[in-house]
Amino acid sequence: MPNWKKALVIGSLSAGALMLIKGKRPAGVICATVGLAVLAAEYPERFESMWENAPEYLARGTQIFTTLSRLAERFADEAERRGISGAIREIGSEYAS
Repeated sequence: MPNWKKALVIGSLSAGALMLIKGKRPAGVICATVGLAVLAAEYPERFESMWENAPEYLARGTQIFTTLSRLAERFADEAERRGISGAIREIGSEYAS
């Protein structure tokens, strides 16, 4: 891929992410779409395989998000009960085994 295409993809995806974070959703989606379209035009076979495996990727992402949410809840509960240093020790010993 030529350098100008790399710059276009990286720049538009970065701009899209920043706009989404700042709350400018329509502009962020447009920027991200431009980057993904250029990337898809360059590597169509990879995007086709990703599209076919999308349900599996979404399931894994949901599982990871659920696990992180439970960990954050547990940490908050332990921090409230024992203070922050006790919570870190408790959670660290629980996930180390």
